[in-house]
Amino acid sequence: MESDSKAARRMSLTLELVALCHRDVIDPGPEAKYDYFVDADYAKAVERLLQERPTGPFWLFAYGSLIWKPEFPTEESLLGVADGWHRAFCIHLERYRGSPEQPGLMMALDRGGRCEGVLLRLSEQDLASQLDLLLQREIGSHEALESVRWIDVQSAQGPVRALVFYAHPAHLDYYVNSLPLEQVARILARACGHWGSGAQYLHQTVSKLEEFGIHDENLWMLQELVAEEIQGREFAAGS
Repeated sequence: MESDSKAARRMSLTLELVALCHRDVIDPGPEAKYDYFVDADYAKAVERLLQERPTGPFWLFAYGSLIWKPEFPTEESLLGVADGWHRAFCIHLERYRGSPEQPGLMMALDRGGRCEGVLLRLSEQDLASQLDLLLQREIGSHEALESVRWIDVQSAQGPVRALVFYAHPAHLDYYVNSLPLEQVARILARACGHWGSGAQYLHQTVSKLEEFGIHDENLWMLQELVAEEIQGREFAAGS
């Protein structure tokens, strides 16, 4: 019965289809209109997070790329559920996995619903350096720092407070709300930046969630739609 279930959940978005979306893209560099961090800003942000941290272990809630690319080894991982939040491709990208000519989308957490993810416990040893690495990777500006939040997450060990990146980033001017799944699929099937394609980002996220036993219905439907887009005649013609 278990093998039948796994077979029924074979991804439509294969690595072969993902490879069709890759192209070499030059990093366009940061946009002048944003107030980007310098080293001193990162240091202040780390200090703030350490001051705000709840008592007990330092937990990070991973719902997307941090699941498959956590940046450094963590002490422990647990399945967790964040009630009142859901995954959404709601961040417009013209860099990283998109370009000014073919913008992409990145996932964030948005209000409403229920999100199953992975809790990662950070080591207390050299915690400040780990947080600096995370912030350097995830947050590039004062505007983006406002979407770094502590949220409640349920786990097998009970409720925990966990740090999460890009939670309801509605204040950002590159936030886009409630895009239809079909539109998201069209964008992800075409977008690529110097970090890779939107299709690759989706494939890695869905496949890793499945490894953890997390089946996100919306993402599963999205990977099917992206696979159809890549296979479609219009996309093959370079639209």
